[in-house]
Amino acid sequence: MTDVVVGVDLGGTKTAAATVGPDGALGPVRTVPTPGPAGPDAVLDAVAGLVREVVAAVPVRAGHVARLRGLGVGTAGVIDVGRGVVVSATDTLPGWPGTDVAGGLRRRLADLAVPDATGDPAPLPVFVENDVDAHAAGEVWLGAAAGARSALLVAVGTGIGGAVVLDGRPLRGAHHVAGELGHAPVPGAELMRCTCGREGHVEAIGAGPAIHRRYLALGGDAASPDTRDVVARAVAGDELAVSVVRDAAQAVGRAVAAVVTVLDPEVVVVGGGMAGAGDLWWSALEDTLRAEVVDVLADLPLRPAALGNAAAVVGAARGAWNLVEDVTTVGGTR
Repeated sequence: MTDVVVGVDLGGTKTAAATVGPDGALGPVRTVPTPGPAGPDAVLDAVAGLVREVVAAVPVRAGHVARLRGLGVGTAGVIDVGRGVVVSATDTLPGWPGTDVAGGLRRRLADLAVPDATGDPAPLPVFVENDVDAHAAGEVWLGAAAGARSALLVAVGTGIGGAVVLDGRPLRGAHHVAGELGHAPVPGAELMRCTCGREGHVEAIGAGPAIHRRYLALGGDAASPDTRDVVARAVAGDELAVSVVRDAAQAVGRAVAAVVTVLDPEVVVVGGGMAGAGDLWWSALEDTLRAEVVDVLADLPLRPAALGNAAAVVGAARGAWNLVEDVTTVGGTR
């Protein structure tokens, strides 16, 4: 019998999943649209269906089909990792707060779980964490922060997220919100409304949609359809677009400077869609970061994420492998 661990990156618009080996070897990544507006049950149904597809695609070996040894999920929202439950979330996934992701998927996939030593059904080990924490776990395991004992990962895209790894372990925090960089107050974001409902947070000026909104609000070309277009205009020399993109990157740089000054990580890794926005954005972020930190941090490594879209899949699976090893060793489940 072939036993596999599957990692899942559950996003607001798309969900991706793949098998991930104990060495990080990534199988083919499959994706489905996330039916967020249809509610939590529909989302969990879609995830379970995708996991079934991934497992079914594993080649049959010696006449035995694959079974699911463990499942790791990185999802948007603040997650109680010990219970696998969503503590809070934005309306990107309506009704998501309070969802028992681990329990819901364990029930939906019970028939795929590897039996215990006696052949009886065993609870499927399901590990759930915030998607940016999963992204960080992947980068620390196999990516841009591989080998580092401490790291700060910053994801800048539709929103802004952060994750902290200290002494090789993710920092969760007393209220499960450690690393929530997007809601840090920064100069320049005053009176700008954040997705959390408050004003002045870095996500309100630095996230991708915020860049597009601000460009239009300041008199930019009303025909501009999205952030990608604003970035392209900036590269082409549009002065307003340049200013908006630079302001956004500088705001992120200030927020990162504050965090690294408190935590002193070995490395900072930046991922997400904006990390690929080009030299204007990256230089503005890095120059601001290095101008803000004290001299002893002047040479802090700042690296682009290395694993791309697969990072959260790999990181979530890493958590599942850790859980599987714990279950195997002590006979528990989660």
